[in-house]
Amino acid sequence: MASDDSFKALVLDQLSALPDVRAKAMFGAHGIYSGDHFFGILDEGRLFFKTDAASQADYTARGMGAFTYESRGKVLTMAYHEVPPDVLENAPELTAWAQRAIRLAASSKKSAKRTKRN
Repeated sequence: MASDDSFKALVLDQLSALPDVRAKAMFGAHGIYSGDHFFGILDEGRLFFKTDAASQADYTARGMGAFTYESRGKVLTMAYHEVPPDVLENAPELTAWAQRAIRLAASSKKSAKRTKRN
C-alpha cells in the first residue's frame, strides 16, 4: 500500500494548483475532489478523470481505457478514463485535463439537481 500512498501524494502534488483538491477513500480506491466536485479516481496506481462523449476521445486516441469494476459477477464501466502517463507527468497539462473533468462533474451535478426538481 505504500506505493499507492506515494502515488496519491504525487497526484495531489501535481494537482496542487486546483482549489481544495483532496483524495477521499472509497471502496478500496480514492475519489479525487476539487471542492464538492468528484472528478477523478485513483485505483491500483492509475488515475482516471471524469469524461463525456466529447472528452473521452482525447483519452481513447492515446489508447487509454475506461474505469471498470466488477459487481455481482458483471463488469461495469464508468464515465471515467485513465489519464495518459505523459499528461500525469506534466503538472500544467494535468491541471488543464483535470479542470475539464471538474467542469463535467459540476455540469453533471447541476443536471441531476434539475432532474430531481422535475
